[in-house]
Amino acid sequence: MWTLVKSTGVLDVNSSYSYVMWCEFFRETSVVVERNDRVVGFISGYIKPESPNILFIWQVAVDDTERGQGLATKMLRHLLERSVCEEVRYLEATVAPSNKASRKLFTRFADKMGAPCEVHNCFTANDFPGEGHEDEPIYHIGPFDR
Repeated sequence: MWTLVKSTGVLDVNSSYSYVMWCEFFRETSVVVERNDRVVGFISGYIKPESPNILFIWQVAVDDTERGQGLATKMLRHLLERSVCEEVRYLEATVAPSNKASRKLFTRFADKMGAPCEVHNCFTANDFPGEGHEDEPIYHIGPFDR
C-alpha cells in the first residue's frame, strides 16, 4: 500500500507503519486488491464513531495499470456491501483540488448511487504544517439506498 501511494505522486505518503496498522485495525472498512502478488488498488476508510451512518474514506489508490477500468468504484461498492456498513447511508472524503481523479471518482460515484454530493470547506492549507499543502474540502455523498 505504501509503495502504491508513493507511486501515485498525488496522495500524501504516510509511514509504512501507518498502513500496516490500518490493515490490522481498520480492515473491515478497507479494501486491498492484488494481482500477481502486487497491490494494484486499495481504499482505507472507517466508520465515524460519532456518526455510524457515515463511512469516511481516507485514501484511494489505483495503480497505473488498473486506471480507467472502474476499480475504485468497484472497491467503494464492495465496502458498502459489507455487513459492517449496513447502517452506512453517507460517504465522506476530503479531496485536494488538484486531485482530479478523486474529485471525478466521488462525483461520479454520487451520480451512480443517485445521491447528492455536497462539497464543503473542511481543512485549509493553514491547518497543515510547513508549506505546499492544499486546502482539503470534504465531499459529503448521500443519503443513498443500497
